[in-house]
Amino acid sequence: MKNLYLLIFACLILATSCQQSPKVEAPVEVKQYTIEQFYKNVRIGGGAWSPDEAKLLVHSDESGIFNLFEINVADGSKRQVTNSAVESCFTVDYVPGTGQILYSSDKGGNEISHIYLLKDGGSPQDLTPGEQEKANFYGWSLDKKTMFYSSNKRNPQFFDLYKMGTGDWKASMIYQNDEGLDVSGISWDEKTLALQKTITTSENQLFLYDLATKKMTEVSDPAATGSYSASGFSKDGKSFFYITDAGREFAYLVQYDLATGGRKTIFETNWDVMYSYDSEHEKYRVIAINEDGKNSLIIQDNQTGNKVDFPAIPDGDVLAVSISDSEKMMRLSVGTSKAPGNIYVYNFETKELKKLTSTLNPDINPDDLVAAEVVRYKSFDGLEIPAIYYKPKTASAESKVPALVWVHGGPGGQSRVGYFSLIQYLVNHGYAVLAVNNRGSSGYGKSFYKMDDRNHGDKDLKDCIWGKKWLQSQAYVDTAKIGIIGGSYGGYMTMAAMTFAPDEFQVGVNLFGVTNWLRTLKSIPPYWESFRNALYAELGDPTTEDSVRLYNISPLFHADKVKHPIMVLQGANDPRVLQVESDEIVAAVKKNNVPVEYVIFPDEGHGFIKKENEIKGYGGVLAFLDKYLKGESKMEN
Repeated sequence: MKNLYLLIFACLILATSCQQSPKVEAPVEVKQYTIEQFYKNVRIGGGAWSPDEAKLLVHSDESGIFNLFEINVADGSKRQVTNSAVESCFTVDYVPGTGQILYSSDKGGNEISHIYLLKDGGSPQDLTPGEQEKANFYGWSLDKKTMFYSSNKRNPQFFDLYKMGTGDWKASMIYQNDEGLDVSGISWDEKTLALQKTITTSENQLFLYDLATKKMTEVSDPAATGSYSASGFSKDGKSFFYITDAGREFAYLVQYDLATGGRKTIFETNWDVMYSYDSEHEKYRVIAINEDGKNSLIIQDNQTGNKVDFPAIPDGDVLAVSISDSEKMMRLSVGTSKAPGNIYVYNFETKELKKLTSTLNPDINPDDLVAAEVVRYKSFDGLEIPAIYYKPKTASAESKVPALVWVHGGPGGQSRVGYFSLIQYLVNHGYAVLAVNNRGSSGYGKSFYKMDDRNHGDKDLKDCIWGKKWLQSQAYVDTAKIGIIGGSYGGYMTMAAMTFAPDEFQVGVNLFGVTNWLRTLKSIPPYWESFRNALYAELGDPTTEDSVRLYNISPLFHADKVKHPIMVLQGANDPRVLQVESDEIVAAVKKNNVPVEYVIFPDEGHGFIKKENEIKGYGGVLAFLDKYLKGESKMEN
């Protein structure tokens, strides 16, 4: 494994310099928009091709929650397919050769998702009806007559693999998982499974399992540990593809010979390969790269080895693509920092790129919004920290603005260039936002990723504090008015800042964040069992002497140190961070006579997806910040 100095050196040779300041632009006045206007934007996901390739199946929240829609590829017209008013519906796929539809849905954000079948004119049929059964779609057989999916209905802790015929929709188990392995691939002849065994959050083993002989062959190299993930089998049965960072700093794509065990690297760059797959007839290979906080996508012609050029989309981040079965068309899901993701279609034969959706509320002028910018700053120990920055257009040395340090979820998540209505809403109302990718974030090499292991609430928190110092170095930021905000792990970091560094940030906004690691690590959902030991390896085992450190880094037990106002938002059905976490931190901080605002959503889980809740919660965030941060100036630290 390369050491820290090599990692820093690698960063020095990138296009973006280590101590980077944002572009200097003259201040301009912009129109301010309401939270209701920002949440009249539309979020769209999915994009499965219909059998005749005339339509795309998507899920969209234009009805207030996510429902299914069909988009006509010829003219962009839409037809609403589901009309749920309570639970969101998410696209899975069309049933091959039919107009029938599969979709996924849970109950109030509890993450116990089921797979549903929708036939024309009929009521949805729950194909995985177990009350506590969590099911995940895995794909289709070569002849398209069988659906594969995983389910934990036999054992709540582990996912078995099932197949279900599209004629009778009867399930049969093909792999019983008693060892806590994760199925990550199925060969086209249905004889071999790719199985993963999680060791830590940055290391796992990869195996090929023969269903007939029950022989297990390790693909991962015991002498070169790292992250391994399956990336598909070739249809001729000769090759298996996987992605790994073994022996390297960044993940790369490997082709494995199933007959000889030989392997060769077929794609590598100085960023992580995120995923890769072949189109239906293997004419094209899709390779997605996590390049400095945004996607870089390569479409490769497998016959010539050449890259397929398609038109660039200004400020566009190609989030995902799906090539039609005929291999004549490609759906692109494209995001920008100024608008939610849109659906485009590219015709390989005519070279035409067509935009099918327009997700930004037409009442909002995109010129009033801010393009995200990648910056870097040095932390307390000289380590370079990458971040995504949003500077209000009104900011100037004569008109200073308050600012926020934004912390992503995870712990190993990543703030990326892209659109989030809440961030643009806050920036539009005069807040600079620095979304830090503190040590432990993904996307910047495995050494960087592992730097916060067993060190949460310490060096990662200092990275956030040094992000605050970077903000204070900007001439247009009011140095006395800087807060911190984040969700999940970012919510933990918010409360860690307010308790362990109580003089640093003037406010904290905690979105469903962990405040008691002892409880959270003991109460993880049962279907996370295969990941439990890895989680404990990174964070600590609450049943061992690690409990002392976990107690010491849990904000709940140090809430008496909180000095400045906090706001907490929580979903009542959250299976990851239980509501009691937020209940208790709110009660504890109130004992300090510190202002606390608390919003609970009874119909949300780990994150909020219903527009009425986002409007209430995120509108409340701005009101809270305007009152306690933008208001009366405070003494600078």
